[in-house]
Amino acid sequence: MARARPMGMKAFILIWAGQVVSLIGSAMTAFGVSVWAWQTTGHATALSIVAFFNFAPTIVMSPIAGALVDRWNRKVTMGVSDVASGLGTVIMLVLYATGHLQIWHLCAVGVLSGTFQAFQWPAYQAAISTMMPKEKYGRAAGMMSLAQSGSGILAPIIAGAVVVTWGLVPIFLFDIASFCIAVAFLLAVNVPNPARSQEGQEARGSLRKETIFGWRYIVARRPLFMLQLSFFASNLIASLCMTVWTPMILARTGDSATKLGIVNTVAAVGGVTGGVLMAAWGGPRRKVYGVLWGMVSVSALGIMLMGFGRTLPIWLVSGFLGSLIIPFLNGCNDAIWQAKVPHDMQGKVFGTRMMIAQVSVPIAMLTAGPLADLVFEPQMMTGGTLARVFGPLVGVGHGAGMALMFVLFGGVALLVGVASFMVRDIRDVEVLIPDYAPPDEEVPGAAISVPVEARADN
Repeated sequence: MARARPMGMKAFILIWAGQVVSLIGSAMTAFGVSVWAWQTTGHATALSIVAFFNFAPTIVMSPIAGALVDRWNRKVTMGVSDVASGLGTVIMLVLYATGHLQIWHLCAVGVLSGTFQAFQWPAYQAAISTMMPKEKYGRAAGMMSLAQSGSGILAPIIAGAVVVTWGLVPIFLFDIASFCIAVAFLLAVNVPNPARSQEGQEARGSLRKETIFGWRYIVARRPLFMLQLSFFASNLIASLCMTVWTPMILARTGDSATKLGIVNTVAAVGGVTGGVLMAAWGGPRRKVYGVLWGMVSVSALGIMLMGFGRTLPIWLVSGFLGSLIIPFLNGCNDAIWQAKVPHDMQGKVFGTRMMIAQVSVPIAMLTAGPLADLVFEPQMMTGGTLARVFGPLVGVGHGAGMALMFVLFGGVALLVGVASFMVRDIRDVEVLIPDYAPPDEEVPGAAISVPVEARADN
């Protein structure tokens, strides 16, 4: 008799374990490739362009991918996404080993990987909703944050040492093996299909109809839409800084991959700590407070403090504190959406949700490099206009211009977080939008779906 595949929390833990291994491999590759690109070009613009081509396809494809996630088997979708990401690493390995790897190759591989990443995120988020009760959504989000942050603890230090000694080949090989492990763990578990809801049935139709449905659904629910607009603004501002994180630290440390690796590792330790706490706690009862206080705290401690710092200890403190908060911010936000949206519509809605919140990121990625290379860096050299004003705050010379970007844009992000507290639609989103309950689950005092007059298809 065939042995039953793990289900529920056991299945999620297996999937999560596979992702931990896979994310370690991806983090090592991302770190190694970033160092290689900086050493090859010496320009922040090159890194921002590579980051753009990795991220932009995910945003462009997310609404279509979300619609297809609701049509397809979610387990298969997750597996195909992992395999496609592994294929991108294989291509980079072959090009690097034969001496042909160039910056534009990284962009092309980024388009391939980014396209399939558009399917992976909504599929994983929607799968969580069907694998466990909603009381555990916050803990599951904490575990996913733990996996993402945990991958950065050893990856930067190991990758930094490996790049200097043996180049990128061992890193690529480990990354490919990690994808294989993630897929094997995924194949070993059972991921249930979602129960059909009335809204889900009404949303079905042509691919075009299902692609735009997520947008209509969110816009019709003003509190959810306003919450995502807050993320749109925060991500735009924060990404202008985080895109130049690597070149700023390299520029201020004499291209020390080791010091960059230490900063990234300590930041990852902060993320792991936050993920562990979020997984154990589940977040505050009012999840939106975790989101809004997270925005304010990350802006002040994770962005502005990083720019003010001129030495390794300050960067370590800032990286740790900023990363400590992010699992609470993202975990609380995920829990809100997973509790409010019918399970069989989450692919469509979450795909659009990602597009709204993060469409600003590729814009920032394209803008940050030229801003650093053409405006802030030259003006923060000795005698520069900005150096005379801001030099006492962040210093002058190589990297000072990018540090100033952290301080100025981080301050704007802080204002966005504070302003979001003052918007009732955002502050009371959990009250204004009722929870969804599957047809076979009765939740006292909770609505099964949103009121008819608020439906997006009316």
